[in-house]
Amino acid sequence: MDDLKQQMQENFLRYASYVILDRAIPHVIDGLKPVQRRILYTLHRMDDGKLHKVANVVGQTMAFHPHGDGPIQDALVNLANKNYLLDKQGNFGNLYTGDPSSAARYIETRLSKLARETTFNSDLTEFIPSYDGRNNEPVTLPVKIPLLLMQGAEGIAVGMATKILPHNFNELIEASIAILEGKEFEVLPDFPTGGIMDASLYDGGNGKIKLRAKISIPDDKTLVINDICFGTTTESLIQSIDDAAKKGKIKIESIHDFTAERVEIQIKLPRGQHANQFLDTLYAFTECEVALHSQILVIKDNLPWETDVIQILHLYVENLQGYLRQELEIERNKLLEKVFQKTLEQIFIEERMYKKIEEVAAYKEIHTVVAKQIEPFHAKLPRIPTHEDREKLLNIPIRRISRFDINKHKLELEEIAKQIAHIEKELKQIKKVTIRYLDGLLTKYGKDFPRKTEIQRIAEIDKRAITTKKVKIGIDNANGFYGLKVTGDDFLEATNFDKILVFFKDGTYKVTNTPDKEFFHKGSLIYLGIADKKTVLTVVFRDKKKIAYAKRFVVSKFILDKVYSCFDDSFHLDYFTQDHPQELSLEFKPGKKGEAPKKKIKLVDIPIKAASTKGIKLANQEVKKVNVLK
Repeated sequence: MDDLKQQMQENFLRYASYVILDRAIPHVIDGLKPVQRRILYTLHRMDDGKLHKVANVVGQTMAFHPHGDGPIQDALVNLANKNYLLDKQGNFGNLYTGDPSSAARYIETRLSKLARETTFNSDLTEFIPSYDGRNNEPVTLPVKIPLLLMQGAEGIAVGMATKILPHNFNELIEASIAILEGKEFEVLPDFPTGGIMDASLYDGGNGKIKLRAKISIPDDKTLVINDICFGTTTESLIQSIDDAAKKGKIKIESIHDFTAERVEIQIKLPRGQHANQFLDTLYAFTECEVALHSQILVIKDNLPWETDVIQILHLYVENLQGYLRQELEIERNKLLEKVFQKTLEQIFIEERMYKKIEEVAAYKEIHTVVAKQIEPFHAKLPRIPTHEDREKLLNIPIRRISRFDINKHKLELEEIAKQIAHIEKELKQIKKVTIRYLDGLLTKYGKDFPRKTEIQRIAEIDKRAITTKKVKIGIDNANGFYGLKVTGDDFLEATNFDKILVFFKDGTYKVTNTPDKEFFHKGSLIYLGIADKKTVLTVVFRDKKKIAYAKRFVVSKFILDKVYSCFDDSFHLDYFTQDHPQELSLEFKPGKKGEAPKKKIKLVDIPIKAASTKGIKLANQEVKKVNVLK
């Protein structure tokens, strides 16, 4: 049993780690989940500028992704619909209606210009063997845009989840420039479905935002929904409106969906409803308003990292500077190698070293001869030539040797030296280089990604106030009924949210919701009022021995529809009021002389206590009658 427990624990930990690191949570460096990274890398390998069938892309991605073709296709369609990294042709589904994409054999895709320019560089990429060892795949891609925040991400792993809201491309790039310049900045979500957003509680990605559909009012009886909330569809929105109408929360005459490339849902109102007054009700009880919570969890250094938008942007800027610095260093090294090769070639030709190898019979000895000839010139070279370098010298065509132009050669070296000096200068001011690169991205691609979600402060809607209605609860004492559907000589004015306090002659009472029609025994109802937890009730009652008691209390604690009693069954109620209590006179049993002594009682002086108290004894003698003094 202990072995089984240990095995279960180890296997579960492996499974949990796999789901967290290799499936559900994106990496902070490139903002991609493994399946997305493998799709992009596959498209990069296939890239010839032409569109590829998605079925073909999915099939080739399976060489890197150890799962079925279904999840790969879903991930590719989702990635394409974010409209950043992939161009698409065909039906990739509808973001607004929730309609699925066509089959993979009918739709086509390829890397976008933005992806080609900012996502790949094999010199900067670390590779590891794929799951079957037949290929190499990237650990992360050297992405030069803040892709994680641009696209957003959702994922549920074992014991943790992430929900990163999408942000605007231009605003993220501008914020990155602000970081480099040491200025303050703020970035807020931007959704592909548009809408109106209140991000006052966003808190850098650790809070929430309130999102509303954008609604226009062509006339007093018509509303048109033009943008829907992120995470909803036109179908789910219409369903929420229908549900609200069935529950009596809203009243509509008809609803029509004309959505195609843009959202257009038309709502017609019945008589008595007005569009401007209807808006708040629509926001309060349908998916026209939603709250989205953000929880930023990513993979960093092979561990889950809970962070915020600010830290992610700072890390992105730091990585971008590193990428640009490495690219400059690689370019400088290539130029230095070019200088080396040209200098070595010049020495070989000018010193006529090729002449001395003509007399060497064995090819193996040629390298030895060339190496000895070059040795005196090592000081002029950045490094000592290798066997491969000497092989290149030996492969120079005789025509190039005979036409060698020393002046042209010097000019070429001078031009290369200028390029190296420029790169050295750029390396010393990498911050300016990074800002210039980001400005270039803004100039080239900024116009393609305008903000779609309008930022606005949204006032809190009091749903209770919107739906509160005044109602009349009728009381029919003759037939023993009370309720909304009862007509009688008396009635109680209340609201549909009020709880009703019902008090009976036998001292029992209960609190209930507003009923349509409720029965009571004729003559037993003495009070019907609103259970506001403030009204003071005053009762006077006598026991079997005719001893009188009184108490004043507030019904502040109760269970709906449970019957309570303010005195025992053997007691008799003599007086009840919910108003300011009157002065009473207690008439006692007549004495031997035939006179009936009396005692005045000021009920207002009795302290207010809990409903469960027994009451205060008003006198020790037997009380014949309780009279109300005028």
